[in-house]
Amino acid sequence: MKRFLRPLINGILRENPILVLMIGLCPVLAVSSAAINGIYMGLAATFVLVGSNLIISIIRRFVPDQIRIPIFITIIATFVTIVDMVMHAYAPDMYNILGIFIPLIVVNCIILGRAEAFAYHNGVIESLGDGIGMGLGFTLILVVLGGIRELLGNGTLFGFQVMPIAYKPVLLMILPPGAFLTIGFLQALQRYRGGKG
Repeated sequence: MKRFLRPLINGILRENPILVLMIGLCPVLAVSSAAINGIYMGLAATFVLVGSNLIISIIRRFVPDQIRIPIFITIIATFVTIVDMVMHAYAPDMYNILGIFIPLIVVNCIILGRAEAFAYHNGVIESLGDGIGMGLGFTLILVVLGGIRELLGNGTLFGFQVMPIAYKPVLLMILPPGAFLTIGFLQALQRYRGGKG
């Protein structure tokens, strides 16, 4: 159980891909203008992370060092294609919102980085924990970031009006600079809390 829980907790807290490792920021900046976008993007990335980590950890002993990256990309691309097709069929509105960022999961630093740095060197249980942890950490920050930006930029949360009608939205928050500012504040808060613990 410890072999599973340690990488799971690391992915959410100590090695959070956005706040700590600062990787995979392109989709974060682009799609985090609303909390619901963060959920869908996070779930898509989590599915790909878990699936690719599992397969890579299973076949790692049979993969020659010289061709491991093309094999990793092929495995990752297979899971991304599944996500792309399922989302296109069952969530077309969200598919249109997330657009090109779904196929770009193939080259997301988080996915390929975890395949190379973790799944290729660890067993199935650890890799499963790492995939779930990194995916949950990514999703959590995407939802928090999207929620803050949506609340301040539109006065809504998950599409529901939360702020009073008289509220004047801070339009900067729904633009990419708003994502940079919010990530900066979240990272500062995380480091401040980490220094106190």
